[in-house]
Amino acid sequence: MLVLRRGPDDPAFRAGRDGVVWRATRTPAGPATLRLTEAADGAAPRVTAAAWGPGAAWALDRLPALLGADDEPEAFVPHHPLIAESLRRNPGVRLIRTGLVMESLIPSVLEQRVTTEEAYRAWRLLLRWYGEPAPGPGAAAGMYVMPEPRAFVLIPSWEWHRAGVDPKRSAAVVRAARVARRMEEAAAMALPEAMARLTAVPGIGPWTAAETLQRANGDPDALTVGDLHLPRIVGYALGGERDADDDRMLELLAPYAGQRHRAARLVLLTGIAPPRRAPRQRHARIARL
Repeated sequence: MLVLRRGPDDPAFRAGRDGVVWRATRTPAGPATLRLTEAADGAAPRVTAAAWGPGAAWALDRLPALLGADDEPEAFVPHHPLIAESLRRNPGVRLIRTGLVMESLIPSVLEQRVTTEEAYRAWRLLLRWYGEPAPGPGAAAGMYVMPEPRAFVLIPSWEWHRAGVDPKRSAAVVRAARVARRMEEAAAMALPEAMARLTAVPGIGPWTAAETLQRANGDPDALTVGDLHLPRIVGYALGGERDADDDRMLELLAPYAGQRHRAARLVLLTGIAPPRRAPRQRHARIARL
């Protein structure tokens, strides 16, 4: 579930120290606030849920998929000792499936070519400025539901700038929002067709499409390519190489065809990464330019 959180102050997601997770979402039936509580039930954990708002029934009906019930982790076969050990240490990891494309597509577009801090800030501001308070107790917690697609189309250019979103990214969001219904259809498509549907929109490339389909479709093969860090992490973890590129990552993950996203995620769960060679680069905020 934490893969749905866009930063520690995401207005649409809260994870408390008490183990309770809150999620504000816009379903086809309308906004909904979802509260998930995990409790021990014998040997296996048990999740109880409550929901509020017009989309409450929709959210509860699809709760099993959201928690990974549609995932098939038993189909995965590790081919590297490191990945086998990661699988052993993380036996309960499943790929979630929200069934909602725009909800993951828009923040993924915002994360293009900028730091995560800047992208999280833009997402936070846009939800608070143009979204609506989450139904039920979500509003009291300061949570917001993502705006309807049409609201993104109507955001003026100076407000995009004030949120720190450059014209290329805002234009991509607007193009996708104008064909939101077509975008949402990708949630029921196989990976090649879903990738083709999303990348048909100018400004949405393979990186953004994969990041979206990992969450919306729970596809185990939706590997992120074009990422600055992932190829180096995979190359270092599986091949001891510091400067692996996408081609080398794809080569290393070739034995996991059909499960490459799951394999990469298990690598990330190890925490292994090449050591930094220089201090983190500072970036100027777009809103200040």
